[in-house]
Amino acid sequence: MNVAQLLARAARVYPTRPALFSGTRLLSNYGQLSTRVARMARCLRDEAGLAPGDRVALYMANSPAYLELIYAIWWAGLVVVPINAKLHPKEALFILDDSESSLLFVAEDNADAELGNAPSVKRVLRAGGSDYAAMQAAEPLPLTDREPDDLAWLFYTSGTTGRPKGVMETHRMLLAMTACYFTDVDGVDAHDTMLYAAPISHGAGLYNIPFMVRAAKHVVPESGGFDPAELAALAKHYGHVTLFAAPTMVKRLVDHQAETGADSSGFKTIIYGGGPMYLEDIKRALDVMGQCFAQIYGQGESPMTITALSREHLSDSKHPRWEQRIASVGVAQSLVEVRIAAADGTPLPTGEPGEILVRGDPVMSGYWRNAEATARTVRDGWLWTGDVGALDADGFLTLMDRSKDVIISGGSNIYPREVEEVLLKHPAIAEVSVIGRRHDEWGEEVVAFIVRQPGATVEQSDLDNFCLDHIARFKRPRVYRLIDALPKNNYGKVLKTELREILKRDG
Repeated sequence: MNVAQLLARAARVYPTRPALFSGTRLLSNYGQLSTRVARMARCLRDEAGLAPGDRVALYMANSPAYLELIYAIWWAGLVVVPINAKLHPKEALFILDDSESSLLFVAEDNADAELGNAPSVKRVLRAGGSDYAAMQAAEPLPLTDREPDDLAWLFYTSGTTGRPKGVMETHRMLLAMTACYFTDVDGVDAHDTMLYAAPISHGAGLYNIPFMVRAAKHVVPESGGFDPAELAALAKHYGHVTLFAAPTMVKRLVDHQAETGADSSGFKTIIYGGGPMYLEDIKRALDVMGQCFAQIYGQGESPMTITALSREHLSDSKHPRWEQRIASVGVAQSLVEVRIAAADGTPLPTGEPGEILVRGDPVMSGYWRNAEATARTVRDGWLWTGDVGALDADGFLTLMDRSKDVIISGGSNIYPREVEEVLLKHPAIAEVSVIGRRHDEWGEEVVAFIVRQPGATVEQSDLDNFCLDHIARFKRPRVYRLIDALPKNNYGKVLKTELREILKRDG
């Protein structure tokens, strides 16, 4: 079944219901949205010469066109390759090349000439430009049939080596994720509004599907991003608003509501995930904004679907283990099994920490053209998440650590080795080790410990500019600490625990 069938169904049953908005401005109802999508799908198939299964990349920030394009790509039987709009063009080029994307859509104001250099890319189109508008002159394409295990969404997530891997998300996975949303996260009805404040290229975009099922409203803020005052105004305007946000976003929104005394009743549900939510932060959020929160824990490899902490559990403050529960990431979602295992795969008893394993229909079958990484990550049907956690007697999962040393800043994953490899290209640097440090606004920030080459000098501004030439701005270190030697064990491995102790001691 093609996921785009959900839009086709909504358009048949509820053609006049409002569908897509920019801020408070209505752009299309469901009938009009379906027709626009079908016309664009015709152009993708006939004019661009693409065949079912071909990949189409989207390298752009949030906009109404993003949602239109997702469904046009699916409608044509093609595969969406969402690229984080914050990535450096060189990083985006790797994804284009690895995925062999045939077509690339960029923002109307994106003028980077490098983007057309990927060998497979036949054409670069600007969403919202004249070519985009001309697509509406085409004859609508009938919905393309797809099998449940056909690829729908190719999501690139970095591994411990920093080399991006393409997670193969099928139509079956996305439909299973949608079923889990209704069962484990929240209900949706026609009065509800999905507000896209977090990147549509990630989990917030996948959560469009439950709202498409119910023919509810989809609203992209005019800013295209996260602005607490704008979100508060939109929630007041629409009511029944749902949004997905990283914990850092939640904290900023809560601060805004507390400082301004704004009415929070327009927020129906705020789903948080993508990073650690500290206990005191969620307690304050509940105090300021009330019982409008739910949490999910997932990965690209099991999108939004490993565990969920429901509104019911977050609000049950009389439970004797309430604080432990709201500091957890909830219980296994309905269509998956979650297990804690030792390094050899042996299941561990209640309360004992180990690696978190998950299996079920929402879990990927593997990485795109990367059998070696797939074999390491998926074993006997179980996804090895690389995260360390423990299950209590009631099935609540608490995350203990991240075995891959990933740094989560503002909801985005940053892999230390990727940053280290860039810095080691600098002629003044002999050794480097990168770790994360807690940051009140962003969750964590990147700190680089640097050993200079003998006699070399280097300024932070020079290192900043060097990083910006190679990686995305959000990945660069916020702090550079010069050190005479990195602490190491007898095998030469850098002891990051000692570096963390240095930060605790010296700040």
